[in-house]
Amino acid sequence: MYYSIEKRITARTVYLIVFYISAILMTGITFYALYLSVVEYAATGKIVIGEVLVKTEFPFKGLSKLVTYLMIVSVISWYCVTKLGGEKVKEVSPALRSILQLIVLAIAVVSLYEFVYNFVVWSSLITLNALGGSINLDSISIPYPNPDTPWNLVFATKMSLAAFLISTHGFYIISKKGKE
Repeated sequence: MYYSIEKRITARTVYLIVFYISAILMTGITFYALYLSVVEYAATGKIVIGEVLVKTEFPFKGLSKLVTYLMIVSVISWYCVTKLGGEKVKEVSPALRSILQLIVLAIAVVSLYEFVYNFVVWSSLITLNALGGSINLDSISIPYPNPDTPWNLVFATKMSLAAFLISTHGFYIISKKGKE
């Protein structure tokens, strides 16, 4: 009985199911954050990008934050996409593949820089706050790149890490398919 069920469920089916679940979770988290951000902006006239996701713990207080779930499902979704459609890269012309490689490499470099930058700034501000007698890791934000719209550093650090992982994996996939 188990063998026949296992035989019918292919790896492609598993990747499709996981992709759809991840995509639904990403969409739900994003719309939830957008809704709460709009409500916050309407009430206060200001917004900190990503702060809603950092302050919301799910499914109950003390567990993971929504930004962590968003980071994880983003990477998992990308991985599933590459497992489902990675063979299509072989059909791309070498010239286009080279252009895509350069674009993805540039994204990887920028996202690595952003990750390191955000992590160093976040760590520095944690130290500064600790020396001042308070430690609040989740509410630290930086008014960069727009002083009117600061970014929460937990959000910025986790999402730039996800972008780095996704872009380096994309570079690897494109490079690997070019050699085959």
